[in-house]
Amino acid sequence: MLTIRDIKSYPLQYPEPHDSNKLRYVNLVRIEASDGTVGWGECISQKPEAALAVHTLVQSGFSPLIRGRNPLETTALWQLMRSHSEWYGNGGIATMAISAFDIALYDLKGKHLGLPVYELLGGKVTPKVKAAASIIVDMEAIDATAREFADYVARGYTAVKGGWGKNSETAFGRDAERDLQLVKSVREAIGNTVSYMVDVGTHVKWDVCHAIRMTRRFEDYGIFWIEEPLPQDDWEGHRRLRAAIQTLIATGEKEWTVRGFKRLIEAGIADIVMPDVGKAEGITGVKQIIELAALNSTLYNPHSWSTAINTAASLHLCASATNTVVFELKPNPNPMQHELIEDPIDQVNGYVVCPDAPGLGISVKQSVVEKYLFR
Repeated sequence: MLTIRDIKSYPLQYPEPHDSNKLRYVNLVRIEASDGTVGWGECISQKPEAALAVHTLVQSGFSPLIRGRNPLETTALWQLMRSHSEWYGNGGIATMAISAFDIALYDLKGKHLGLPVYELLGGKVTPKVKAAASIIVDMEAIDATAREFADYVARGYTAVKGGWGKNSETAFGRDAERDLQLVKSVREAIGNTVSYMVDVGTHVKWDVCHAIRMTRRFEDYGIFWIEEPLPQDDWEGHRRLRAAIQTLIATGEKEWTVRGFKRLIEAGIADIVMPDVGKAEGITGVKQIIELAALNSTLYNPHSWSTAINTAASLHLCASATNTVVFELKPNPNPMQHELIEDPIDQVNGYVVCPDAPGLGISVKQSVVEKYLFR
């Protein structure tokens, strides 16, 4: 019987070029089976203390639990890890670690069986996804930001998304007139045929009246969706906003579990849910979330803004989904996207296509993993 014989954990630290080279943190998990097949997974730990905590859980918590088990039993192992961590794992660090393990197990399983992950999820029903250049905007240089978006369109992107802000003091959402000027300038720069999404982010906390006012003003410039306009748990505010605007609402990147997404979807507060496969219970969990969303006429947009492993896993989920909207990419060279794997994933003619090779369809460079190792 095929068994898991080796598990390694790699907390990584890297500078993010799309965020003024601020340091970010992820954790990679490498699982090797008794026949030598290797699978890679990732979680978006984001902070140094979280990366070290995930590393400890991987090494001391989950590795002893699943070593020697059959790696093809992905659902059984997912349930085993969730049950093992039930006292401390209903979201947070444990769920990050489970996500990384689950992605790695799917990668290994696909490679062992000679199948791309999307085949393990039911097959490819969405051959390609509209690609969106996704960036953190510079609110202190609005004209330059508008030109940057125009450049992405010239490079072939047919969708763009921006928000937050490189400086939290001047971030998007803090000044109504400046926010409106950004949206107006970007729309004028990219033209009317490009899908444009606005991400309010977490630097500010709008109240529902302000969210209604601003979204209605943005609607003059044809935004496709407004993202995180209110705190995620403000369901009544979302309902009031939903009734007052004509723009799609996207939310959910801060949610952790299938159960949490079930509540969010059934509450009907958003048009688009955004689970991150690197923190929302892995491929096993996000597949369930996507299906719950589809059953409730809710769209799916992956929150995928970390490594190429997350990108590949999210693409396989998109390929097997019927309710995918667009796929966000970091448009410029990035250590975790363009160094980490042999063949970086990028858009072609405005679309991104899921890899067809077995497993996740990517080849991780061990030398790059070692280069960014964090202890």
